[in-house]
Amino acid sequence: MSEQTAWNSLVGHRWAVDLLAGAIRNERVGHAYLITGPEQIGKTTLARLFAQALNCTAPDPAQRPCGGCRSCTLIAADRHPDVRLLEPAVSGRGKRTLKIDEIRELQQDLNLAAYEARWKVAIITHFDAATQGAANAFLKTLEEPPGQVVLLLTASEADALLPTITSRCRVIALRPLATEEMAQALAERWQVSADQARRLAHLADGRLGWAVEAINEPALLETREEYLELLRQALDGRRVERFALADRLARDSETLPDVLRVWSSWWRDLTLHAYGNDNVVNVDRRDELARLAEEWPADAVVRVLKGTKEALWQLEHNANARLVMENLLLLYPYRVRPAVAG
Repeated sequence: MSEQTAWNSLVGHRWAVDLLAGAIRNERVGHAYLITGPEQIGKTTLARLFAQALNCTAPDPAQRPCGGCRSCTLIAADRHPDVRLLEPAVSGRGKRTLKIDEIRELQQDLNLAAYEARWKVAIITHFDAATQGAANAFLKTLEEPPGQVVLLLTASEADALLPTITSRCRVIALRPLATEEMAQALAERWQVSADQARRLAHLADGRLGWAVEAINEPALLETREEYLELLRQALDGRRVERFALADRLARDSETLPDVLRVWSSWWRDLTLHAYGNDNVVNVDRRDELARLAEEWPADAVVRVLKGTKEALWQLEHNANARLVMENLLLLYPYRVRPAVAG
């Protein structure tokens, strides 16, 4: 792979780049790939770069994707006639859904001849949001793909999809980026200070997309502070107060999953502290985490972490938000309140 190609715009995931570039170079391109990993880790970016590499018109194959030819430019802007980006619609409750009608429309398009590209490419993000009908309909395309068509699916994890879908794809499981690698990229490419780069790299937990979004939208960090303040209220409150908080949170079901993701990172950090590891995400809360790790039993912390992840799963599967939050907050330990002298 040339050092001058657009592949280098991707931070990290070099093994995935080498795998995909090698498939093109050796003329062993598969008809379907499933790119998995956490939100904002670079799955769609990698898929676009692969689509560019497949269709780049640079004279020297070693320079593909060049990033500057007509094909590369149109694909980067999601405007190429032969490269389709399909993203599930988001409902008012913040839930993504990929419907069967969208899949059938895509299938009709894929069966048409390409306008100008060597390969027709479909990038379908969040395929784990596909309804059962949509997933079953798409299975036919995976089983009998049209010629010169490459299907690129993204999902949080392979197990979230039907086994019949996963088994017909080449799976590329992206992992969170190393903190130092992210910090260096943020400082060099996005021109943030070294201190801010390190802080964002920790808070992003391996998700470069989140860190870049936080640079462009400072309110994202303010929102995180608000979510951690809600967690403090939950820990400080007694049962009646926690139930009131559960009711208030459940009324804003669109943001509730985001709240729980921030809480989950906090409980994960506390679990690490409980077992003597201070390699935490919430670096600005190290002192508090260390204190609570000594105050609460490790098994109680682990139980809450598991409960928080379970609550997220339940919300994604349309469980009653208020009931989910009430059950979760019942798991939360109480802070030790200092005795009042009298």
